[in-house]
Order: sequence, then C-alpha cells, then structure tokens
Amino acid sequence: MNCINLKVLDVGHNLFTASYQSLQVLDLSLNALSGGVPSAIGNFSRLRILNISRNSLGGFIPPSVSDLNTTLILDLSHNQINGSIPAEIRGAQLLPRYPSHHLQFSATRVLCSSCRSHHQQHDPIDMSKYRETFAKRMTMAGLKSHHRIAIGVSGGPDSMALCVLAAHWKSENHNAATKGRSKCIDGLLAIVVDHGLRKESMEEANLVCHRIVDMGIKCEVAHCEWLDGRPKPGHLQEAARDKRYEIFQHICFQHQIGVLLIAHHADDQAELFILRLSRNSGVLGLAGMAFTSQIFAKFPDCSGEALKAHGILLVRPLLEFSKEDMYNICRGGNQEWVEDPTNQSPLYVRNRIRMSLNSLSTSIFKTELQAVISACRRTRFFVDKLCCKLINEAVTIIPHGYAVIDLGILNPTEVKDICLVKFIALVLQFISQKHRPVRGSTSKLLLDYIRTSPCKTCLTAASCYLCPAPGSKGTKILVCCSVNSSFPLKMELFEACTYGEHDCYVTSELKQIIANGIAYSDKFLPDALNLPFMDITSSESVLIEAKRLGSISDSTHRSIVSLQKEESENFISKPSIISECESKDNVQHAGATPRKSIYPGQVGYFMNRFILNWMGFHKTSPNKSSTNEVERDKDLGVEGQCCSSCIIGHERGAEVRHMIDTDWIYLSNLSKLRNVESFQQQIHSKKTISCSDHAKLSAQRALTSLKSIPVAARRAMPVLVNPQGILLSIPGIGFTHCPCLMILFCYHANSSPSSEPNSNQQGEGSDAYR
Repeated sequence: MNCINLKVLDVGHNLFTASYQSLQVLDLSLNALSGGVPSAIGNFSRLRILNISRNSLGGFIPPSVSDLNTTLILDLSHNQINGSIPAEIRGAQLLPRYPSHHLQFSATRVLCSSCRSHHQQHDPIDMSKYRETFAKRMTMAGLKSHHRIAIGVSGGPDSMALCVLAAHWKSENHNAATKGRSKCIDGLLAIVVDHGLRKESMEEANLVCHRIVDMGIKCEVAHCEWLDGRPKPGHLQEAARDKRYEIFQHICFQHQIGVLLIAHHADDQAELFILRLSRNSGVLGLAGMAFTSQIFAKFPDCSGEALKAHGILLVRPLLEFSKEDMYNICRGGNQEWVEDPTNQSPLYVRNRIRMSLNSLSTSIFKTELQAVISACRRTRFFVDKLCCKLINEAVTIIPHGYAVIDLGILNPTEVKDICLVKFIALVLQFISQKHRPVRGSTSKLLLDYIRTSPCKTCLTAASCYLCPAPGSKGTKILVCCSVNSSFPLKMELFEACTYGEHDCYVTSELKQIIANGIAYSDKFLPDALNLPFMDITSSESVLIEAKRLGSISDSTHRSIVSLQKEESENFISKPSIISECESKDNVQHAGATPRKSIYPGQVGYFMNRFILNWMGFHKTSPNKSSTNEVERDKDLGVEGQCCSSCIIGHERGAEVRHMIDTDWIYLSNLSKLRNVESFQQQIHSKKTISCSDHAKLSAQRALTSLKSIPVAARRAMPVLVNPQGILLSIPGIGFTHCPCLMILFCYHANSSPSSEPNSNQQGEGSDAYR
C-alpha cells in the first residue's frame, strides 16, 4: 500500500507489513517487531519522528535507520536489544550513550552533537558570513560591544547558535585586552530557565549551563515556582512563556542589564506568517516579530520620591538567519545542542505549520515567502514611525488617566486607514492597558468616528469611552477608560521595590542604545510610495498584491494559500470557559459596586493604571488618643493625628473601587459649612482641629480639583471607602476624610502610547525601530 501524501501514521498494536513512501511521523510502538526493524524504513526520506518503543526488539537495528538524515527523534525505549547498535546510529549521537546490550532509551529530550554521523561528512562551515551579518544586526539595534547584554537560552540549536555568535562578537570587539585574565566574557550573561514541568528539566538545564560556561559565557539557571499549581494543558505553553520572560526581566534587573537577546529566526517568522494568515491578520500582523521592542516590569519602582518604569530592550538579531543556519553555526562553533521532542508534536499549531513548511522547503519558496514578510515589515516600520510622530504631536496624556486627541493637529482625513487604525489602537490600548488588537467592525467604527469633525457624539469601544472634550466644540476627543466594560475590577498588591543603586546608569545606557538604533533606522526610512501594502485591507489581498507585483510565483502563491486553508480548517474557536470560582467573582448584585481591599503599608496597582501607596498613619499622641482632634495637616495648613472615633475604624483597612456619582454628592454635602470664615479663623488660632472639620475643608479643595476633570474621566478614578461604604479618600485629587491617612497616588502605565505594548513575548506588535 502506497500513501504518497500521508504525513502521520500510527500503527500501534499492529504488525507492520505495509510500505509507505512519504511520512513525517511514524509510530511503530507495540508491534512486536521481534524480527527487527524493517529495512524499508530507510526509504522514508521525509521522516522526522520515528517511534519504535515497546517492541521487545530481539534482532539487530538495521543500518538503514541511520540513513534517515531528516529524522530528528528516535525512540527505542522499553526494548531489550539483543544485538549491538550500528556504529552509524551511535555516531549520530541521537541517543544517550548506554551499554549496547539490553538498552533502555528515553527520547524525552534528545542530545545532539555538532555532526549527525561519522560517515556523513560536512563541508567546512564559513563562519565569517554569519559573524558579519550578526555584527551588522547588532549595530542596527544600537548595540556596541561594551554594553551589558543577556541571552535567553533553552539549549536548542537556535539559542546555542546565538551564544556562539554573541560570544565571538563580544570577545573580538571588546575583550581583546582582557583575554587570558578571565575565563568568562565580560558583560555577557546567559539565562537558562527550568520550567519544572518535566522531571528531567533540572538535569537538562544544568547540562546546558555547563556547555555555555565552557564557551566562556557566564550562565545563571533559574527555576520556575508555580505557586498556583501547574498550568492547565491548554494554557501550558503560554503560561511557560510568560513565566520565562518574567524571570528574564527579573534577572536582568538584578544584574543591571538593559538588553536581552532572543534567538528567533527567519523560519520562526515564516511559521508566524502562516499562523496569522490563517487567522486573517492584516499587513501589520503578517510582519511578524519585531526586531527590537521594549518590555516593562509589571510593577514600577516606587521606593523613591519619583516613580520609575523599568524596562529592558528585547533584540532578535537572528531574524535574517534560517533554521539550517542555526545548525551550521553550532557545527562551525563545535557546539552541541538539544532537540525537544515536544517541538515535533503535531498537537501544537506551530509544530503542524513547521512540518508543512518543511515539505515545501524549496529555495524558491523560502526566498519568495521571506520577500513577502520583508515587505510587510517595511510597511509596518513606516506606519510605526508615522504613528509615533502623530501621537507626540496630537495626543496629550493627563495624569488622572485619560488622553485628549487634537483633531486639528491630527487631520485624520489625510491619514491613510492603516496608519489611523494603528494610531487609534495605540491610544486606546494605552488608556485601557488591555493590549488586544482592534479589528473588524470596531476598527471601522472608530475610523468613522474620528474622521467626523467636529465630534458631536460619544462612543464606547475597546474598553474605552470616547467623547468630545469639554470646551473644545468638537475639535478634540477625550479618551478615558470605560468603567462599564466587561472586565472585572482588578487591583494587585506588590512591595515597594527598588532595582539597585546602579539603576540610573542602566537607564541612561538603555536610552542611548535606543537612540542609536533610532538614528540608524531613520537613515533607511522607506517612502510611502514605494511600499506595496499601504492600501491593503485583508490578508488575502496581501497575497494577491504580492503575486501581481511578481514578488511570489504562481506555485508559491498556491502553496501559501494551501497552508492557510489547511491551518484555518484546523483552527477551532474555543469559547472562553469561566470557572465557577471566576464566575462568582464576576457576579455583581444589583446596586452593588465591586471593591478590592488595601491596608496600611501596602502598595496597590489599580486596574493596571493607578498606583496607590498607603504609607501608613500619623502617630497618635498618648495624651490625645481618646479625643476627636487631629494635629495640623500640612496640605491644609493644619497638622493631623488619627483619632479613636475616626470612620476609618479599628481595622484601619479600606476598600478600593471606581468613583461614582454619589461620591460627588457626598463631597458637596460635606463641604457645606455654616460659617467658613469663622472656621478658617479657628484653624489659625488652634494647633488642633476636629477630624470632621478637616474633612469639610478637604472636600472643598477636592470639589475645586474635580471641576477641572471631565465627568467621564472621573468615573475611572480610584476611591477608598471603609467597610460601611463611607468615603475615606480620593487620592487623585487629595481628598482625605482624616489627615491621619497618608496615601500617595500616581498614574502609571507599562508603556507609552508611541511604543510597543508590553511584550507578548511572541513578538506581537510593532518594531520600536528596524
């Protein structure tokens, strides 16, 4: 039986007698192959995974198995092999080295050396071309050899190749004077993350670490702690990625390193292109992973007087290299690597696409596909530059958490759709701090809204509320967070952290690196007239236009469309499943307002936008602890102290929620004083005033501040209430019911609207610079 197009075959529990000519995955487990492995296996030129486990092999393994040059994983576990392993297979080092009789092989992660087999000879690897290209990419990123750099390493061929190139670049350009005095290259740190999801992971991480140290690179192994339990299978890869990048950032901050190198390459870009094509992404999404981007710490450094947003620069210097280049670089550098079998499992979408692309891996197909991706990247580069310029000129960010767009400066009717959509998305994502793409009908709705001048209506979209800015007569648009969105109230508590005394140096160095990269990229800013996809509105249109321009041939176009269709059929939309616990948390009773708790000494991050730092209480004097009087508050001209009958209560905790209309009414009623002049005289004549008198004076000042904040923006501001719901503080406008409260407030977001959002670690978003 001949199955020419068959890619995956599982013939477990069956006697293997058929002959198959074209396979990528072959499972021959549990087949009782007591006579040995059929020699016909050697004809399977496209085989990637071969599983011959649990067969009680009593014969020899034929040398034909070693002729499978494309086979990356060979599983012979749970076999008692009575003969010896052929020298070709032993030389390939696809299997751990054990005694040749009664072997038990494990293929959880296969160790590979710099050559596949002894009999297979490779031409000498010309490393100079790889080193030259790498050095050029580092220059494009604004990097110089004296900069401190970290590398994310898994131990696979990609990250090991990155280590080889980075070590040479560093040592040749910076460490020549110090060679011989230190075994490790100065200013280069490799980070290996043990996710702890497999029992072998710690041993593998340590093995990779030893290999890296032998290259002269300092290495640190970090172990993941899953405090909430092991991630669910459907979210395992995403959870592991998020945890990995969280660890990368933390270690970089510890070592005062501002740059992290990641080993994504051109084949990864091709996989992502097909994946996003199957999900109907536009031109900007099809551009794939950004060459450089900034990722920020989840929480800022609020230990000092000034709040600092800490980020690192993510650089992908191998995007012009192919997967085959990765193997060649490892061989040229005489470095071993590991192959993770989970990367070959057809259960994962990226793996399926990778296998399909491998079957079409002609040089013409690869070249033309990369040409389309490159055109998309040039288009995104131009769009990013224009959006950055428009945001800097037409958008004003207000510290109370909202933005104002000046339509006169923006001139939206003269901005192309692709640029205006990205502009709006960046502003809305920054205000809402929910970095989700703005697509489809929502995108069209926002385009029509922002191009209607003067603006006279209101709109809720992408978790934001848009309306005419007060007093602008429709020439400006106010953008604030919509408190009526479907997202639940959120506040995360964290410690007031600091990132070290050398932080100023790291921040200054990082700014200089980014400035260098921008200056370099500005020299190659493309002309909009020379960009082929500026007016393209769909993924299908990208392929059609690329074919019309001759960028791709008919055969390449058919192959890409076939891959797109295949993956689109595999893609099944899964409805979001909300657990019973989550459902209970999100249920809101009629008339109830959701709240989150905070206590003295805690720092809260409210809705990913507002920092609430409850510094504590003023100390209570022993002789006044039973009175309802307070010392003078500095802001009000009086000093205060907490009193026993204060509405804060004995627990001295508070709940945080959004501001509502009744808070305004409460302040108005509280501020009404029968004799204001008499009260002011009382303040100047006494050292202490009552807590209630302080609240009245504070309410007056708060009302004055609130008048300058649009009503729509007020509703997104955080307020503190006691367990009985009585208003304690509105930190954003300085209101406190009692001067004993010391709460610092500031607006903080993880990224600026003109930069890439907090990285998705998959490379979603824009190029900070090319």
